[in-house]
Amino acid sequence: MSQLLTATVISETIASLPRLRVGYSQADAAALLSQPDTLAVIGFGPRAAAGSEPDDPRWLRVGLEVVGESACEVWRGHGPVETGRSGDVRWSSDGDYGFVAIEVEEAAHAGLCAAAEYAYRALIAFLHASATPHVLRLWNYFDAINLGEGDDERYRRFCVGRARGMADTWQDSYPAATAIGRRDGKRLLQVYALAARTPGVAVENPRQVNAWCYPREYGPTPPTFARGMVTPAAQLLISGTAAVVGSASQHEDDVAAQLDETLANLASLIRAARVGPASELGAGSVLKAYVRDRGDAALLLERLRSHAPDLDGLLLLEGEICRRELLTEIDGVHG
Repeated sequence: MSQLLTATVISETIASLPRLRVGYSQADAAALLSQPDTLAVIGFGPRAAAGSEPDDPRWLRVGLEVVGESACEVWRGHGPVETGRSGDVRWSSDGDYGFVAIEVEEAAHAGLCAAAEYAYRALIAFLHASATPHVLRLWNYFDAINLGEGDDERYRRFCVGRARGMADTWQDSYPAATAIGRRDGKRLLQVYALAARTPGVAVENPRQVNAWCYPREYGPTPPTFARGMVTPAAQLLISGTAAVVGSASQHEDDVAAQLDETLANLASLIRAARVGPASELGAGSVLKAYVRDRGDAALLLERLRSHAPDLDGLLLLEGEICRRELLTEIDGVHG
């Protein structure tokens, strides 16, 4: 059965898990973590957790600057949440969903490539032994993603290490994912994941080449992620999506046209997944938009709010996209 047909079957049957609740909050991180159903709290930029860093496995601060008012991303489960640490991995779980995170100093592994391999092997080993072994979604944040030329570019080195780290786990069927470059000067790889008790279904965008099938010109090892993942609750987890058609970047130096192309890709992915009450972004959609140049932020916000005025959540972050010519990227949850 094809991925599209399988996704359709999932969306048309009673969900096997309750919905994961994802949103943004300006509340204090400690207050959010005190709530018994909180699965994870991700803060962004130096203003996150303005006091001391919460000593809680569910807390992660990513060094991407928020454009506008600071906010935390909050994942809420159902029922009591257990938390803990296992080696370098921090985790939480409500029995249905799991949050896992790892931060790896690049210098401890002689560079980003080996750090990525180590991070993925550690996360996968922990998850496979846990009550939530099925990885639905991954986020990857690290400094200076575009530094270096040709195959020495840091994003390409990360892709090599990531593929090595997951080599024995997935073959041509990967979780959804995002990779964004920080600008904080800290050579620290941050990876976190959403996992579940039962598997989801990967979904691809008909307008784009599957990422792991990219031609050699984009690096020695193509990116290993799916364009989206339909969860066991029939929600669509959207991977980092930019102005790429086929495998080629579009509309160089034109952020407005790149946003329009990105929105066309998102609409195509949502149609392919066939989940949720709506076939386009809007109510039931929670998005993170990344912008390379802060000067483009106002235009992006205006156009996004005009395109989908009833979004359940929108957070704009300043960060570097995986290709130098790409100016914006969007990920999120729909349905």
